[in-house]
Amino acid sequence: MKLSLRNTLSLILFSVVILTIVYCGDTSTKEVVKETTPENVYLNHHDSAKYIGMSQCKLCHQDIYNSYIETGMGKSFEHASKQKSSAKFSEHTVIYDKFLDFYYHPFWDGDSLKILEFRLKGKDTIYKRIEKVDYIIGSGHHTNSHIYNTNGYLHQMPMTYYTQKQKWDFPPGFENGFNTRFSRKIGLECMSCHNSLPDFEQGSENKFNALPEGVSCERCHGPGSIHVQQRSTGAKIDTSKYIDYSIVNPGKLSIDLQFDVCQRCHLQGNTVLKEGKSFFDFKPGMKLSDYMTTFLPRYKNADDEFIMASHADRLKQSKCFINSFKEETDKTSLRPYKNSLTCVTCHNPHVSVKATGKEIFNNACKNCHSTTTQNGLCSEKETVRAKVKDNCVSCHMPNSGSIDIPHVSVHDHYIRKPMKKEEVQKVKEFIGLYAINEKNPSNYTKAKAYIQQYDKFEYKMEYLDSAEFYLSDKTKEDVLRNFELLVHLSFIKTDYTKILSYVNQIGKDEVLNSILNKKAWDNSNSWTLYRIGEAYNSVGDISNSYSFFKKADELAPHNPEFKNKVGAALISKKDIQGAILVFEAALSENPKYVPAINNLGYANLISGNEAKAEALYNRALKLDPDYESLLMNVAGLKIYQKKYKEAEEVLKQVLKKNPKQEQAKIVLSQLKGLK
Repeated sequence: MKLSLRNTLSLILFSVVILTIVYCGDTSTKEVVKETTPENVYLNHHDSAKYIGMSQCKLCHQDIYNSYIETGMGKSFEHASKQKSSAKFSEHTVIYDKFLDFYYHPFWDGDSLKILEFRLKGKDTIYKRIEKVDYIIGSGHHTNSHIYNTNGYLHQMPMTYYTQKQKWDFPPGFENGFNTRFSRKIGLECMSCHNSLPDFEQGSENKFNALPEGVSCERCHGPGSIHVQQRSTGAKIDTSKYIDYSIVNPGKLSIDLQFDVCQRCHLQGNTVLKEGKSFFDFKPGMKLSDYMTTFLPRYKNADDEFIMASHADRLKQSKCFINSFKEETDKTSLRPYKNSLTCVTCHNPHVSVKATGKEIFNNACKNCHSTTTQNGLCSEKETVRAKVKDNCVSCHMPNSGSIDIPHVSVHDHYIRKPMKKEEVQKVKEFIGLYAINEKNPSNYTKAKAYIQQYDKFEYKMEYLDSAEFYLSDKTKEDVLRNFELLVHLSFIKTDYTKILSYVNQIGKDEVLNSILNKKAWDNSNSWTLYRIGEAYNSVGDISNSYSFFKKADELAPHNPEFKNKVGAALISKKDIQGAILVFEAALSENPKYVPAINNLGYANLISGNEAKAEALYNRALKLDPDYESLLMNVAGLKIYQKKYKEAEEVLKQVLKKNPKQEQAKIVLSQLKGLK
């Protein structure tokens, strides 16, 4: 039975009155307190609790703060500075993208870190772009990546420093022809793990009004305002005997809820938010699966492969964990903390791994395993054991590379006997997506996971086939229930006819009502409207296309892509001045959004302002010299100006990048008759 807020408050106040303890320091024993009370017994789960920041916490917990700020979490995100950067710089530091033909060079300009992108023709520089680095993300234990800020819009930059190898290279995902240059969006999902909770602009994908620096105390303990308020009144609790319900101490949670605190970020993968939830909503002490489900692909013959932040998933596959943690019939009865293997068995989250001696990790193993050979628990040869100084981790959690981040080595948290390499390489077979933190996710959640796996990670048709398996569209009720995902799936397949059939089956008014009344921090409702707009546009229905693009923009006014579509639809409706206003509004939000600069140039050209169009095209070319639509518009301008030779060169540039561009071929052949 759940307690009402009034009863909960009464319970807490009564507890404060009867206690006669005179201190509140964290002297807790390693003892699990069974979760027999509802999770909202923690006062800081209430909406009235506010985040106050590390500077407030350190006033009472200075020693903990001093050690924590040196951890990877404490150093996770800061303004770019020479003190923050772990990188080595040289005038000869250059990386080259052979696919896009760009070079990159990092350098300091006074106290400002900058990245130069350039292109050569022979020994001559024919293009360059310089962007200032605003933030460095990553503690430097493994990497420093770089972010720049344009009016609050955050994007990752195309250079990362890999500290273990002392090497500059492309960031993960930018390699092998997938370099997105300066356009990879850093959204709330990314920022909410690599940093404390920011001031995020709802209705955007990657706009932030303010950003804290480093993962704060409150990410693991929950918002601290009520705790500070109670302590300021002189209320004292002996935390060695009692739980302080004004703040969450993860060590006093059940094992499952403890893991959820860590899994919130140390379970990287394909995360599906529950309907109406955001990456802000989960707080320590809550059940993570009530807010999100994280999926990872499972493969046969790939036990040795893992991604960087998969610590919780790998640990839970270990026999050490499975044998140490047994659920009884009564789910509130768990083995004592001292016998259960959790993240904090080995890791003190307040102390850097670099400052944690190897004996700490070995002692965690020795708590359950003797290292003497007499009982046969360690069968390795004495010479080998002596060489590694009986370091259990070196054999049972070997250092190896993750499959998602190059140039790094990390301990595999799948604890097991050393594996022998197979002489014959077995073929890796995809089994399916596995929900790590939820036993029985719904079919809808599974379908969304497969669509996201395709959209965000790998373009494999089997993901779409699996998504289709979990989505029914047999009845109107099925279509309405699964509408967002059915539209998304059809959009990926470019089956616009299918999208319109779903809209017609439900009715436009009912579709709009169901979408507009939905709360979606991830803008999924806006994207659904956008995809319907594209479907109408594909059949030449400009009126409905404009209407749906406009609704998408109204729901997510800080997404320049939606404004850009509204402007393009207005051009199709012959409302050129209206389109110009929309493109200008998009650029007032994000002045480096190239598609809107390009379209604004085109709108000015067809309205007769040739000089402004040319200036806008040149502005866009300085940001992206290879944007195909822009180059086609530049070629059109050159033809309009009767500069046929220049137009020909631009069209050849288009065809060099995309030999299948049919319009460029046609225009180029027509130009031959004008010489």
